[in-house]
Amino acid sequence: MVSTTPFNAAQGSASPADLVREVEILGERLSLVRDRIGEVIFGQREVVEQALITLLSGGHALLIGVPGLAKTRLVETLGTILGLDDKRIQCTPDLMPADILGSEVLEESETGRRSFRFLPGPVFCQLLMADEINRASPRTQSALLQAMQEGRVSIAGQYHPLPQPFHVLATQNPLEQEGTYPLPEAQLDRFLLQIDVDYPDRDAERLMLIATTGLGEQPPRPAMTASELQAAQRLVRQIPVGDSVVDAILSLVRSGRPEEAAEGPRRFVAWGPGPRASQALMLACRARALLDGRYAPSIDDVLALAPPVLRHRMAVSFAGRAEGVTVTQVIEQMTMPLR
Repeated sequence: MVSTTPFNAAQGSASPADLVREVEILGERLSLVRDRIGEVIFGQREVVEQALITLLSGGHALLIGVPGLAKTRLVETLGTILGLDDKRIQCTPDLMPADILGSEVLEESETGRRSFRFLPGPVFCQLLMADEINRASPRTQSALLQAMQEGRVSIAGQYHPLPQPFHVLATQNPLEQEGTYPLPEAQLDRFLLQIDVDYPDRDAERLMLIATTGLGEQPPRPAMTASELQAAQRLVRQIPVGDSVVDAILSLVRSGRPEEAAEGPRRFVAWGPGPRASQALMLACRARALLDGRYAPSIDDVLALAPPVLRHRMAVSFAGRAEGVTVTQVIEQMTMPLR
């Protein structure tokens, strides 16, 4: 059964005592969410944590990994457990923007009067899974930009608001796979985190093998509602952040931008993270602290979330790639002063 513990973060600023109580209540609920996810998704603890951080922050995530690592199943499971209206798009090269956003059709009434009626596309949901987003053409990929940033779409000059909360969890095959298109930088920047999905360890794969090849599988069970998730997102923004953490975030993000005097791998940065990266890192650190039942984020949160926040917001120059320098090496150098 779904926990009946009341949770409803206040719309305005809460007192310290109220904030502590809300954090404790939400911590119990998130513990239940994790347990329910663990009944369906085996292993992948860090991936699950980063996906929950994304949703608690009110953002979007890009899940990257080879086929068969349960990326699609994770998104479907999150939709059920968090009580979200979820829909799925299977991206293909011939997918058009109207297939995602919707379109207007001409209808004729019984009196002969003609008018246009808007037919909403699958983007009108609370949790949209764009499966294999890098198989869609750049034109179709760009159709999600306005929806992801503004929470609305424009069709025939009319704005149509999207349901709230609204999240896009897109899956992507590595660019080395055939038949893929790299996402434009403007769209990459809209994703709060880039979650790299690796192969499960042996024990987790063994559990998965036994659980999924029998007569029946454990279906995901709800643990939250959409309104409770929105309340949790409001609570995340009320978590206090110390000056030392704010300074660490600023120093880290700014060190990822091109500098003539940079040394080591950093000298090969072609373009780096903008202010949206600082905002994403701040929110993600707050959400991670909340997920762990802590009342404020620490430098450890900044270090843990720097790679998923920054790796899709930076690029290494051609000269750097020629010398084998990667974005991961650049981020490792950037985080050294904080360790």
